[in-house]
Amino acid sequence: MDAPPARPAPFPPLVPAPARGRSFTVRRRVRWGDADRHGRLRLDAVARYLQDVANDDTRDAGLDPAAPWVVRRTAIDVVVPPSIGEELALTTFTGGLGSRWAERRTSLLGHRGGRVEAASTWVCLDPDTGRPARLGQDFLATYQEAGGGRRIHARHLQGPPPAGVARRPWVVRSTDLDAFGHVNNAATWEPVEDELDRRGMAPAAATVEYGAAIGPDDAVDLASVAGDGTVALWLLVGDEVRASAVVIPAA
Repeated sequence: MDAPPARPAPFPPLVPAPARGRSFTVRRRVRWGDADRHGRLRLDAVARYLQDVANDDTRDAGLDPAAPWVVRRTAIDVVVPPSIGEELALTTFTGGLGSRWAERRTSLLGHRGGRVEAASTWVCLDPDTGRPARLGQDFLATYQEAGGGRRIHARHLQGPPPAGVARRPWVVRSTDLDAFGHVNNAATWEPVEDELDRRGMAPAAATVEYGAAIGPDDAVDLASVAGDGTVALWLLVGDEVRASAVVIPAA
């Protein structure tokens, strides 16, 4: 597999597939419900694919697929937009490790030339306390080699919105909620798609960071601002940032 293309600032680079260690591949076809009105695979659909292949990989490796992990950050590069009907090979592998978190890299390659590269930082949680927990020995035995000794962090990279930025309501729907009772991380990409469409844009690269969970009764506002070749978005409950995004639009 070729190395991912260089990422423009302010996005950090995505690591290439490892020469050694575990990788896992599944195939998935882009369906009508995954694409926008122009036939392009949407970012929220990509995020669902990332969740699914991560769970499939964990199950295939013999680890507990119900073990508690939460996503801190997901970066998606749309190198060539996949389209309706395109069959994708999704290959996932470890991009690096921290003491209590791990990066999962995923490459999506289509039979018609579509290509998406993604990286998600997942934080391991203690099932009793809900706090970050050290990576277990079974996990390390499975995934450490592919990480190649690369160390990652889980710090947030994006700041709060500027003062006075325009806001509009974003309604939480019951279909946005997952089995944990809060907005699923893939659904958080839907306001990103919505804002880009309102601006007549498509994404070339985007990163979403997750703070506190969004619940079914939260009054959520979406704030956004464009400048310096990017579009920045925030999902806010009051003045608290629950999720944020930075997008580089396609030319």
